[in-house]
Amino acid sequence: MTGPSQPNPLQSGSSANGNGKAARAAMAVENIVKKYGTFEAVKGVSFSVAEGEIFGLLGPNGAGKSTLIRMMTTLIPATSGRALVAGFDVSKDPDAVRNVIGVIPQALTSDPDLTVFENLSIYAKLYSVPRGQREKNIAEVLEAVDLTKWRDAQTKTLSGGMRRRLEIARGLVHNPHIFFLDEPTTGLDPVSRMAVWEMLDNLRKTRNLTMLITTHYMEEADKLCDRIAIVDHGTLVAMGTPIELKRGVPGSNVVEVHFDRDTEEWQGRLEKLVGVTSVKAESAGFYRVLTSSGSQTTMALVELAAGLGETLTSLSVQNTTLDDVFVHYTGRQLRDEQVKSVFMMPPRPGAQP
Repeated sequence: MTGPSQPNPLQSGSSANGNGKAARAAMAVENIVKKYGTFEAVKGVSFSVAEGEIFGLLGPNGAGKSTLIRMMTTLIPATSGRALVAGFDVSKDPDAVRNVIGVIPQALTSDPDLTVFENLSIYAKLYSVPRGQREKNIAEVLEAVDLTKWRDAQTKTLSGGMRRRLEIARGLVHNPHIFFLDEPTTGLDPVSRMAVWEMLDNLRKTRNLTMLITTHYMEEADKLCDRIAIVDHGTLVAMGTPIELKRGVPGSNVVEVHFDRDTEEWQGRLEKLVGVTSVKAESAGFYRVLTSSGSQTTMALVELAAGLGETLTSLSVQNTTLDDVFVHYTGRQLRDEQVKSVFMMPPRPGAQP
Protein backbone atom coordinates (compact mmCIF):
# COMPACT_ATOMS: atom_id res chain seq x y z
CA MET A 1 0.00 0.00 0.00
CA THR A 2 1.22 3.47 -0.78
CA GLY A 3 0.13 7.00 -0.20
CA PRO A 4 0.62 9.93 -2.58
CA SER A 5 4.39 9.38 -2.80
CA GLN A 6 5.00 6.57 -5.29
CA PRO A 7 7.84 5.26 -7.48
CA ASN A 8 8.06 6.45 -11.05
CA PRO A 9 5.73 4.06 -12.94
CA LEU A 10 7.13 5.00 -16.35
CA GLN A 11 10.71 4.27 -15.38
CA SER A 12 9.95 1.02 -13.61
CA GLY A 13 7.92 -0.37 -16.52
CA SER A 14 6.35 -2.99 -14.30
CA SER A 15 3.73 -3.43 -11.64
CA ALA A 16 2.29 -6.15 -9.46
CA ASN A 17 -0.58 -8.12 -10.92
CA GLY A 18 -3.41 -9.78 -9.02
CA ASN A 19 -1.16 -12.69 -8.02
CA GLY A 20 1.49 -10.38 -6.57
CA LYS A 21 3.94 -11.22 -9.37
CA ALA A 22 5.87 -8.64 -11.35
CA ALA A 23 4.25 -7.84 -14.68
CA ARG A 24 4.88 -5.33 -17.44
CA ALA A 25 2.84 -2.15 -17.04
CA ALA A 26 -0.09 -2.03 -19.46
CA MET A 27 -0.64 1.64 -18.61
CA ALA A 28 1.00 4.23 -16.44
CA VAL A 29 0.71 7.90 -15.57
CA GLU A 30 3.48 10.07 -14.15
CA ASN A 31 2.82 13.32 -12.31
CA ILE A 32 -0.19 13.99 -14.51
CA VAL A 33 -1.93 17.33 -13.99
CA LYS A 34 -5.11 18.82 -15.44
CA LYS A 35 -6.01 22.47 -14.93
CA TYR A 36 -9.09 24.38 -16.03
CA GLY A 37 -8.00 27.98 -15.68
CA THR A 38 -6.88 28.33 -12.08
CA PHE A 39 -8.73 25.20 -10.95
CA GLU A 40 -6.56 22.08 -10.67
CA ALA A 41 -8.77 19.03 -11.23
CA VAL A 42 -5.92 16.49 -11.10
CA LYS A 43 -2.83 17.26 -9.03
CA GLY A 44 0.26 15.30 -10.03
CA VAL A 45 -1.12 11.76 -9.89
CA SER A 46 1.15 8.78 -10.60
CA PHE A 47 0.37 5.07 -10.82
CA SER A 48 0.84 2.06 -13.07
CA VAL A 49 -1.41 -0.87 -13.94
CA ALA A 50 0.02 -4.31 -14.69
CA GLU A 51 -0.98 -6.42 -17.66
CA GLY A 52 -3.97 -8.56 -16.71
CA GLU A 53 -4.81 -6.48 -13.65
CA ILE A 54 -8.18 -5.02 -12.68
CA PHE A 55 -7.40 -1.62 -11.20
CA GLY A 56 -10.06 0.43 -9.44
CA LEU A 57 -10.40 4.18 -8.92
CA LEU A 58 -12.46 5.11 -5.85
CA GLY A 59 -13.56 8.62 -5.00
CA PRO A 60 -16.54 10.96 -4.66
CA ASN A 61 -18.01 13.00 -7.48
CA GLY A 62 -15.54 15.72 -8.44
CA ALA A 63 -12.52 13.83 -7.09
CA GLY A 64 -10.86 13.69 -10.52
CA LYS A 65 -11.57 10.06 -11.51
CA SER A 66 -13.34 10.82 -14.79
CA THR A 67 -10.79 13.51 -15.65
CA LEU A 68 -8.03 10.93 -15.22
CA ILE A 69 -9.80 8.48 -17.53
CA ARG A 70 -10.48 11.19 -20.12
CA MET A 71 -6.80 12.05 -20.26
CA MET A 72 -5.80 8.37 -20.53
CA THR A 73 -8.32 7.71 -23.32
CA THR A 74 -7.23 10.75 -25.40
CA LEU A 75 -10.42 12.74 -24.84
CA ILE A 76 -8.68 15.70 -23.20
CA PRO A 77 -5.00 16.71 -23.11
CA ALA A 78 -3.04 16.76 -19.87
CA THR A 79 -1.75 20.11 -18.67
CA SER A 80 1.53 18.47 -17.64
CA GLY A 81 2.92 15.03 -16.95
CA ARG A 82 2.38 12.13 -19.28
CA ALA A 83 0.52 8.86 -19.72
CA LEU A 84 1.42 5.63 -21.50
CA VAL A 85 -1.21 3.14 -22.63
CA ALA A 86 0.00 -0.17 -24.10
CA GLY A 87 3.39 1.48 -24.54
CA PHE A 88 2.02 4.41 -26.57
CA ASP A 89 2.34 7.98 -25.36
CA VAL A 90 -1.22 9.32 -25.15
CA SER A 91 -0.26 12.85 -26.22
CA LYS A 92 2.09 11.82 -29.04
CA ASP A 93 0.29 8.81 -30.54
CA PRO A 94 -3.43 9.09 -29.68
CA ASP A 95 -4.62 7.03 -32.67
CA ALA A 96 -2.53 4.05 -31.60
CA VAL A 97 -3.99 4.33 -28.10
CA ARG A 98 -7.56 4.40 -29.42
CA ASN A 99 -6.97 1.26 -31.45
CA VAL A 100 -5.99 -0.81 -28.40
CA ILE A 101 -8.58 0.37 -25.86
CA GLY A 102 -12.26 -0.24 -25.25
CA VAL A 103 -14.29 2.29 -23.27
CA ILE A 104 -17.58 1.56 -21.49
CA PRO A 105 -19.39 4.71 -20.32
CA GLN A 106 -21.73 4.82 -17.37
CA ALA A 107 -24.68 5.81 -19.55
CA LEU A 108 -26.33 3.19 -21.80
CA THR A 109 -25.48 4.51 -25.27
CA SER A 110 -26.50 1.63 -27.58
CA ASP A 111 -29.31 2.59 -29.99
CA PRO A 112 -32.52 1.11 -28.52
CA ASP A 113 -34.21 0.88 -31.94
CA LEU A 114 -31.46 -1.27 -33.45
CA THR A 115 -30.94 -4.96 -32.85
CA VAL A 116 -28.13 -6.29 -30.72
CA PHE A 117 -26.26 -7.37 -33.86
CA GLU A 118 -26.75 -4.01 -35.57
CA ASN A 119 -25.35 -2.10 -32.60
CA LEU A 120 -22.27 -4.28 -32.57
CA SER A 121 -21.84 -4.16 -36.32
CA ILE A 122 -21.95 -0.35 -36.46
CA TYR A 123 -19.35 -0.06 -33.73
CA ALA A 124 -17.08 -2.59 -35.45
CA LYS A 125 -17.33 -0.60 -38.69
CA LEU A 126 -16.37 2.60 -36.85
CA TYR A 127 -13.19 0.80 -35.82
CA SER A 128 -12.59 -0.37 -39.40
CA VAL A 129 -12.88 -4.07 -38.55
CA PRO A 130 -12.98 -5.95 -41.93
CA ARG A 131 -16.34 -7.52 -42.85
CA GLY A 132 -15.23 -11.13 -42.46
CA GLN A 133 -13.60 -10.38 -39.14
CA ARG A 134 -16.67 -8.45 -37.97
CA GLU A 135 -18.91 -11.51 -38.14
CA LYS A 136 -16.38 -13.60 -36.24
CA ASN A 137 -15.78 -10.93 -33.57
CA ILE A 138 -19.50 -10.30 -33.03
CA ALA A 139 -20.20 -14.01 -32.59
CA GLU A 140 -17.36 -14.30 -30.09
CA VAL A 141 -18.35 -11.31 -27.93
CA LEU A 142 -22.02 -12.33 -27.94
CA GLU A 143 -21.02 -15.72 -26.61
CA ALA A 144 -18.68 -14.12 -24.06
CA VAL A 145 -21.48 -11.97 -22.58
CA ASP A 146 -24.17 -14.65 -23.01
CA LEU A 147 -26.29 -12.72 -25.53
CA THR A 148 -26.09 -15.07 -28.52
CA LYS A 149 -29.82 -15.96 -28.26
CA TRP A 150 -30.72 -12.25 -28.36
CA ARG A 151 -28.61 -11.47 -31.44
CA ASP A 152 -31.59 -10.29 -33.48
CA ALA A 153 -33.63 -8.78 -30.63
CA GLN A 154 -34.29 -5.06 -30.53
CA THR A 155 -32.10 -3.48 -27.88
CA LYS A 156 -35.06 -1.74 -26.22
CA THR A 157 -36.56 -5.14 -25.37
CA LEU A 158 -33.56 -6.14 -23.22
CA SER A 159 -33.46 -5.92 -19.44
CA GLY A 160 -31.12 -3.48 -17.69
CA GLY A 161 -28.56 -6.18 -16.98
CA MET A 162 -28.66 -7.39 -20.59
CA ARG A 163 -28.27 -3.81 -21.85
CA ARG A 164 -25.16 -3.47 -19.70
CA ARG A 165 -23.80 -6.72 -21.15
CA LEU A 166 -24.41 -5.35 -24.65
CA GLU A 167 -22.42 -2.22 -23.77
CA ILE A 168 -19.54 -4.41 -22.63
CA ALA A 169 -19.75 -6.54 -25.80
CA ARG A 170 -19.69 -3.41 -27.94
CA GLY A 171 -16.50 -2.26 -26.24
CA LEU A 172 -14.86 -5.61 -27.03
CA VAL A 173 -15.88 -6.02 -30.66
CA HIS A 174 -12.61 -4.58 -32.03
CA ASN A 175 -10.49 -6.82 -29.75
CA PRO A 176 -8.92 -4.20 -27.47
CA HIS A 177 -6.17 -5.08 -25.02
CA ILE A 178 -7.15 -2.53 -22.38
CA PHE A 179 -10.63 -1.85 -21.04
CA PHE A 180 -11.84 1.34 -19.32
CA LEU A 181 -15.19 1.04 -17.48
CA ASP A 182 -16.91 4.00 -15.84
CA GLU A 183 -19.27 2.85 -13.06
CA PRO A 184 -20.07 -0.43 -14.90
CA THR A 185 -22.87 -1.62 -12.59
CA THR A 186 -24.65 1.63 -11.70
CA GLY A 187 -28.42 1.18 -11.77
CA LEU A 188 -28.32 -2.62 -11.67
CA ASP A 189 -30.01 -4.76 -9.02
CA PRO A 190 -27.70 -6.75 -6.70
CA VAL A 191 -28.09 -10.02 -8.62
CA SER A 192 -27.30 -8.39 -11.99
CA ARG A 193 -24.40 -6.52 -10.42
CA MET A 194 -22.82 -9.75 -9.18
CA ALA A 195 -23.34 -11.34 -12.60
CA VAL A 196 -21.45 -8.45 -14.23
CA TRP A 197 -18.59 -8.84 -11.71
CA GLU A 198 -18.29 -12.53 -12.58
CA MET A 199 -18.45 -11.79 -16.30
CA LEU A 200 -15.74 -9.10 -16.11
CA ASP A 201 -13.43 -11.41 -14.18
CA ASN A 202 -13.97 -14.17 -16.76
CA LEU A 203 -13.36 -11.73 -19.63
CA ARG A 204 -10.14 -10.60 -18.03
CA LYS A 205 -8.90 -14.18 -17.92
CA THR A 206 -10.17 -15.47 -21.27
CA ARG A 207 -9.34 -12.37 -23.36
CA ASN A 208 -6.16 -11.34 -21.52
CA LEU A 209 -7.62 -7.93 -20.72
CA THR A 210 -6.29 -5.23 -18.45
CA MET A 211 -9.10 -3.18 -16.86
CA LEU A 212 -9.35 0.21 -15.20
CA ILE A 213 -12.68 0.71 -13.40
CA THR A 214 -14.24 3.62 -11.59
CA THR A 215 -16.81 2.73 -8.98
CA HIS A 216 -18.49 4.09 -5.88
CA TYR A 217 -19.57 0.63 -4.71
CA MET A 218 -17.16 -0.44 -1.98
CA GLU A 219 -18.17 -4.10 -2.30
CA GLU A 220 -17.52 -3.97 -6.04
CA ALA A 221 -14.01 -2.60 -5.56
CA ASP A 222 -13.31 -5.12 -2.82
CA LYS A 223 -14.46 -8.19 -4.74
CA LEU A 224 -13.44 -7.27 -8.30
CA CYS A 225 -10.27 -5.16 -8.16
CA ASP A 226 -6.74 -6.47 -7.66
CA ARG A 227 -5.64 -3.01 -6.54
CA ILE A 228 -7.44 0.21 -5.68
CA ALA A 229 -6.44 3.87 -5.79
CA ILE A 230 -8.39 6.32 -3.64
CA VAL A 231 -8.62 9.74 -5.27
CA ASP A 232 -9.83 12.82 -3.41
CA HIS A 233 -9.72 16.47 -4.52
CA GLY A 234 -7.53 15.55 -7.49
CA THR A 235 -4.91 13.78 -5.36
CA LEU A 236 -4.12 10.09 -5.00
CA VAL A 237 -4.35 9.61 -1.23
CA ALA A 238 -3.86 5.82 -0.97
CA MET A 239 -3.18 2.83 -3.20
CA GLY A 240 -2.86 -0.90 -2.64
CA THR A 241 -4.70 -4.20 -2.67
CA PRO A 242 -7.96 -4.27 -0.70
CA ILE A 243 -6.24 -6.30 2.03
CA GLU A 244 -3.30 -3.88 2.21
CA LEU A 245 -5.59 -0.86 2.45
CA LYS A 246 -7.61 -2.43 5.26
CA ARG A 247 -4.46 -3.37 7.16
CA GLY A 248 -3.38 0.26 6.99
CA VAL A 249 -6.37 1.37 9.07
CA PRO A 250 -5.78 1.34 12.86
CA GLY A 251 -8.03 -1.38 14.29
CA SER A 252 -8.93 -4.71 12.71
CA ASN A 253 -12.61 -4.73 13.75
CA VAL A 254 -15.53 -2.32 13.69
CA VAL A 255 -18.08 -2.26 16.50
CA GLU A 256 -21.33 -0.47 15.69
CA VAL A 257 -23.45 0.37 18.71
CA HIS A 258 -26.69 2.27 19.25
CA PHE A 259 -27.73 3.48 22.70
CA ASP A 260 -31.32 4.03 23.73
CA ARG A 261 -30.31 7.30 25.37
CA ASP A 262 -27.59 9.54 23.93
CA THR A 263 -25.36 11.67 26.11
CA GLU A 264 -22.22 13.71 25.38
CA GLU A 265 -20.28 11.39 27.69
CA TRP A 266 -20.48 8.33 25.41
CA GLN A 267 -17.69 9.53 23.08
CA GLY A 268 -15.17 9.70 25.94
CA ARG A 269 -16.40 6.48 27.53
CA LEU A 270 -16.01 4.53 24.30
CA GLU A 271 -12.54 5.92 23.60
CA LYS A 272 -11.33 4.49 26.93
CA LEU A 273 -12.47 0.92 26.23
CA VAL A 274 -9.88 -1.81 25.70
CA GLY A 275 -8.53 -2.03 22.13
CA VAL A 276 -10.30 1.08 20.84
CA THR A 277 -8.33 3.16 18.28
CA SER A 278 -11.03 5.62 17.16
CA VAL A 279 -14.67 6.51 17.77
CA LYS A 280 -16.99 8.23 15.30
CA ALA A 281 -20.47 9.48 16.17
CA GLU A 282 -22.71 8.65 13.20
CA SER A 283 -26.02 10.02 14.55
CA ALA A 284 -27.85 10.49 17.85
CA GLY A 285 -26.89 7.53 20.01
CA PHE A 286 -25.15 5.65 17.17
CA TYR A 287 -21.37 5.17 17.23
CA ARG A 288 -18.86 3.42 14.97
CA VAL A 289 -15.85 2.17 16.94
CA LEU A 290 -12.58 0.93 15.42
CA THR A 291 -10.80 -1.57 17.66
CA SER A 292 -7.90 -4.01 17.60
CA SER A 293 -10.04 -6.60 19.40
CA GLY A 294 -13.73 -6.74 18.57
CA SER A 295 -14.50 -9.40 21.20
CA GLN A 296 -12.76 -7.63 24.09
CA THR A 297 -14.21 -4.24 23.20
CA THR A 298 -17.71 -5.71 22.89
CA MET A 299 -17.50 -7.40 26.30
CA ALA A 300 -16.21 -4.22 27.92
CA LEU A 301 -18.95 -2.20 26.24
CA VAL A 302 -21.73 -4.49 27.45
CA GLU A 303 -20.35 -4.41 30.99
CA LEU A 304 -20.06 -0.60 30.87
CA ALA A 305 -23.66 -0.15 29.70
CA ALA A 306 -24.96 -2.58 32.32
CA GLY A 307 -23.05 -0.85 35.09
CA LEU A 308 -24.49 2.52 34.07
CA GLY A 309 -28.01 1.17 33.66
CA GLU A 310 -28.01 2.10 29.95
CA THR A 311 -29.79 0.11 27.23
CA LEU A 312 -28.12 -1.02 23.99
CA THR A 313 -30.69 -1.09 21.17
CA SER A 314 -28.23 -2.66 18.69
CA LEU A 315 -24.68 -3.98 18.69
CA SER A 316 -22.67 -5.56 15.86
CA VAL A 317 -19.05 -6.48 15.13
CA GLN A 318 -17.49 -6.73 11.68
CA ASN A 319 -14.10 -6.66 10.01
CA THR A 320 -12.62 -3.41 8.74
CA THR A 321 -14.14 -2.44 5.37
CA LEU A 322 -13.16 -0.17 2.51
CA ASP A 323 -15.64 2.33 3.94
CA ASP A 324 -13.36 2.56 6.97
CA VAL A 325 -10.35 2.93 4.68
CA PHE A 326 -11.99 5.81 2.84
CA VAL A 327 -12.94 7.56 6.07
CA HIS A 328 -9.41 7.04 7.41
CA TYR A 329 -7.77 8.73 4.42
CA THR A 330 -10.34 11.41 3.57
CA GLY A 331 -12.15 12.09 6.83
CA ARG A 332 -15.60 11.39 5.39
CA GLN A 333 -17.71 8.56 3.96
CA LEU A 334 -18.04 7.83 0.28
CA ARG A 335 -21.75 8.03 -0.48
CA ASP A 336 -23.63 7.14 -3.66
CA GLU A 337 -23.64 10.11 -6.01
CA GLN A 338 -27.06 11.21 -7.30
CA VAL A 339 -25.65 13.35 -10.08
CA LYS A 340 -22.66 12.34 -12.19
CA SER A 341 -21.34 13.80 -15.38
CA VAL A 342 -21.67 11.60 -18.45
CA PHE A 343 -18.47 9.99 -19.72
CA MET A 344 -18.38 10.21 -23.53
CA MET A 345 -16.84 7.62 -25.83
CA PRO A 346 -13.49 8.42 -27.45
CA PRO A 347 -13.60 9.24 -31.20
CA ARG A 348 -12.98 6.58 -33.82
CA PRO A 349 -9.39 5.85 -34.87
CA GLY A 350 -8.08 8.51 -37.23
CA ALA A 351 -10.19 11.30 -35.79
CA GLN A 352 -8.46 14.33 -34.31
CA PRO A 353 -8.13 14.40 -30.51
